[in-house]
Amino acid sequence: MKKSPRLQNSYIICVISIAVILGSLAECRIQNSKLASFDYPAINCRKHSAVLTDFGAVGDGKTSNTKAFNSAISKLSQYSNDGGAQLIVPPGKWLTGSFNLTSHFTLFLQKDAVILASQDESEWPQLPVLPSYGRGRDAPDGRFSSLIFGTNLTDVIITGNNGTIDGQGSYWWKKFKADQMKLTRPYMIEIMYTDQIQISNLTLINSPSWFVHPIYSSNIIINGLTILAPIDSPNTDGIDPDSSTNVRIEDNYIVSGDDCIAIKSGWDQYGIKVGKPSQQIIIRRLTCISPDSAMIALGSEMSGGIQNVRAEDITAISTQSAVRIKTAVGRGAFVKDIFVKGMNLNTMKYVFWMTGSYGQHADKDFDPKALPEISGINYRDVIAKNVTFAGKLEGISNDPFTGICVSNVTIEMSEQRSKKKLPWNCTDVAGVSSNVSPQPCELLPEKKEKLDCAYPTDKLPIENVQFKTCSY
Repeated sequence: MKKSPRLQNSYIICVISIAVILGSLAECRIQNSKLASFDYPAINCRKHSAVLTDFGAVGDGKTSNTKAFNSAISKLSQYSNDGGAQLIVPPGKWLTGSFNLTSHFTLFLQKDAVILASQDESEWPQLPVLPSYGRGRDAPDGRFSSLIFGTNLTDVIITGNNGTIDGQGSYWWKKFKADQMKLTRPYMIEIMYTDQIQISNLTLINSPSWFVHPIYSSNIIINGLTILAPIDSPNTDGIDPDSSTNVRIEDNYIVSGDDCIAIKSGWDQYGIKVGKPSQQIIIRRLTCISPDSAMIALGSEMSGGIQNVRAEDITAISTQSAVRIKTAVGRGAFVKDIFVKGMNLNTMKYVFWMTGSYGQHADKDFDPKALPEISGINYRDVIAKNVTFAGKLEGISNDPFTGICVSNVTIEMSEQRSKKKLPWNCTDVAGVSSNVSPQPCELLPEKKEKLDCAYPTDKLPIENVQFKTCSY
């Protein structure tokens, strides 16, 4: 391992101590044994390294380490143009408020390392509202910075050997449910205006609100995450790519009180003005449990547009819906070129759900003439068991959802469902179906010849990105 200047200095100090104080050798060996070398996969490797304890951090779960995190990252930022730097978080419980990342930087959590989010609001800086939202999601004014935050960066990695980030969200959930929030709750990880992001191989638990929120960013890989929140926790979305391009989301397990994944692009007139779509997104090998929400939601904040989203080999268990489209009059923009194949669903309220009347608005100034375009929505190769409703597809009057294709679908309806309720309910939609059971509504007529709904054979650019083997 190549020692960074910081580690070289620590080594020199240690050697001097040996000459001065007997017994220091044993102390140095103990410290070094905690930092055994290891390898890990990443989009980029780093030339320089440091350990959080080099900056006075205390891993007792009680001492605030906000200054230590910020000092460490500030110090390591000097290497951004010299091969970059990695900050190792060793085993322990590291209490901290919000801290900001830097470019060409890796935050690595070792096994048994736990970052604990502070519940002291003074350790959470305030930020202005997002320009594509126009207001906070919880309150009209500003918002708290996320626990781990970065903006206008290049090449940022948050990874580990299944270390844990604990948002300690119960404090914030109670305040939200009591209508006591004057600012919007913090997210766990938010990266803005950034190119090249990797978030991987971690356990994330109990975020105050959304867990992972890349926004206005590009070239993003999110993989190997275990995301856990109580199923009744408010707005604990798992992964929310927002007005972002070229995103790869793979091999994640999510239990949530809200959508496991929600693709967004801004809210009403504010999102229309910013006009930055979410596009070129691939989702693979997702497992979701969310009894009150969707496995994958498109919207409802989609006013910058959502296009070219692909999802395959995805599983939902005890989840309200699979891949759901949420929009409304006033949203404008579009959701189009959506491709889904290989869904395995068990115990669902809805398999197919599209909503054109999702009525939450940023404010009363939304444009009632701003109608969303929903088109080119493709689902194929679906197996679902214990289902209450096969499909509930509700477009918008005078603005139907078009180009819907559903093929090769087998749905076993729940024995407990009311036989008086139809398995399909469709209004203001148009499309086709093939080899679907139970038979869809008349607005999705069966094709006489067998049809496979479209799924692209080309690769998105982000799929060609390969991990390197990096070392400490």
